[in-house]
Amino acid sequence: MKYSDLTMTWLRELGYTHCFFVAGGNSMHLLDGARQVMTCVPVVHEVAAGIAVEYFNEQARADGSPDRAFALVTAGPGLTNLLTAVAGAYLESRELLVIGGQVKSTDIAGGAVRQRGIQEIDGVSMAAPVCVAAERLDVPVARSHFTDLVLRGSTGRPGPVLIEMCLDVQGAPVEPADLEDAVVEPTPAAPAVQEGDVAAVVDALRASRRPVLLLGGGVSREAVRRALPRLHELDLPVMTTWNGADRLGADDRVYAGRPNTWGQRSANVLLQQADLVLAVGTRLGLQQTGFNWQQFAPLAVVAQVDIDVAELKKGHPRVDIPWHADADEALEHVLAADLPAWTPWLEECREVRALLPIAEESNVTAPGYADPYRFVQGLAARCASDDVVIPCSSGGAFTVTLQAFEQKSGQTMISDHGLASMGYGLSGAIGAAIAAGGRRTVLLEGDGGFMQNSQELATVAVRDLPVKIFLFSNEGYASIRMTQKGYFGGAYLGCDTRTGLGFPDWDLLFRSYGIPLLELDASGVGTPGFDELFDAPGPAAFVVPIDPEQTYFPKITSRVTASGSMESNPLHLMSPELPAEMASRVLRHLSTNEKELSR
Repeated sequence: MKYSDLTMTWLRELGYTHCFFVAGGNSMHLLDGARQVMTCVPVVHEVAAGIAVEYFNEQARADGSPDRAFALVTAGPGLTNLLTAVAGAYLESRELLVIGGQVKSTDIAGGAVRQRGIQEIDGVSMAAPVCVAAERLDVPVARSHFTDLVLRGSTGRPGPVLIEMCLDVQGAPVEPADLEDAVVEPTPAAPAVQEGDVAAVVDALRASRRPVLLLGGGVSREAVRRALPRLHELDLPVMTTWNGADRLGADDRVYAGRPNTWGQRSANVLLQQADLVLAVGTRLGLQQTGFNWQQFAPLAVVAQVDIDVAELKKGHPRVDIPWHADADEALEHVLAADLPAWTPWLEECREVRALLPIAEESNVTAPGYADPYRFVQGLAARCASDDVVIPCSSGGAFTVTLQAFEQKSGQTMISDHGLASMGYGLSGAIGAAIAAGGRRTVLLEGDGGFMQNSQELATVAVRDLPVKIFLFSNEGYASIRMTQKGYFGGAYLGCDTRTGLGFPDWDLLFRSYGIPLLELDASGVGTPGFDELFDAPGPAAFVVPIDPEQTYFPKITSRVTASGSMESNPLHLMSPELPAEMASRVLRHLSTNEKELSR
């Protein structure tokens, strides 16, 4: 049999069921092999294939499904078009297997000249910095070698894997028995849980009066489901990162919000007053801690559990108890210990969250437009508990959704914000919707980001996917507009339709794909006809009218220090500042000196 056929059977036996692809001459044998054993999903652009695979795999994991997907692209532009998706998955620590075509091994330039084969370019060298493994196969390799490459993407800290296969290798006739050998299980990336590590965290919890458990995307949804009864017993306040946003419902009795540089004010205020932060499965990046990471959790002992030891040693933020371990195992061991309950602290968390609503009155929305925060809250209330929710990846539509969407238990929320590339939403929704097997998939995307991959409406339409697209229409790039207004006195350029950007007639665009569209009024989900279209099978689009001059508060801003330099505010000092009376009520554990120091 052909080597390409054999490798596809190996992938199928490893659990790969779906192939997202754009066909090409240098990957023709691979595609011929995939069609025999996989569900093959053609997309219009290669970057969509990579993003769809990332979100497919996340949704499959959320559902407890063993199914996995991979991306198949051709040489040259196929790989270069895919690089954005590879980089995004790398930063989010998510599995993304890419099988790439390459010219014949005899046509490889090898550095002597820029190019020899048609469409030849060194994809491995370009992708390697954002992959956990990248290798070109110029001869058929044994099953163990191939399997080891594939599994490195899902072992330890996940990440992309690129296997580039030369055209003559794809088509090479092989005897399967000659390539069968013993497959060695990958070595665990994290050491076994050590009693000393468990004891250090348990002792810190026992000494704590105001602990917070911060759950990141490295903690599985199943592990949180198992832990939830114990967390309820302990009345332990639980917060989530954006990648862990769906680990428990917003109405759960121990849920205390999503802290972040663009997070919920109440969560930031509470996190900054905790005396212990147990961060499990989160790398505690700058967006999570704030750019003023020196003042992250200033009153707390910070314990961090991560599978990547480099994240524990990077130097920011301060980590008092670094624990190199698998997040699920660490959480299970800690919660099995004899621990006190923190009922008074949880009650205080509820009080603060009630005093600091998500949608603040400080925002200005012009008449005739929808308030984006209240719109997102209304949409969240309207969504079902088994919906899949896809915030986009950057801009106002993204930050508002992650700040204001109140998730229900059972929902999946998948986003990609490390790279913050525009255009992720639609492709991600496609992958998640296919993995979800027909469940409604709700996408929130800005008009600027949407246009960067709008061609994938064809994929949505031809597969009749139940993707409900909410398009925040503010005539351009809200975040860029705010930057140019705040730092350059409103010298706008290339940020909206008045300064050079072009946008289509949305009704004509969606109608050309046979997708129904409803333009919402300022009432948002109260617009006549909303319920019928939202609940109808198949795809639909909703244009949400957003004021081009809409303000987005609360947020972290910078300030001028006594020396005249600029410094970002710590997480609890979001703009606009709280009135003095309210600040004294919700910041009661920060002493006067600490408050002044923070200011």
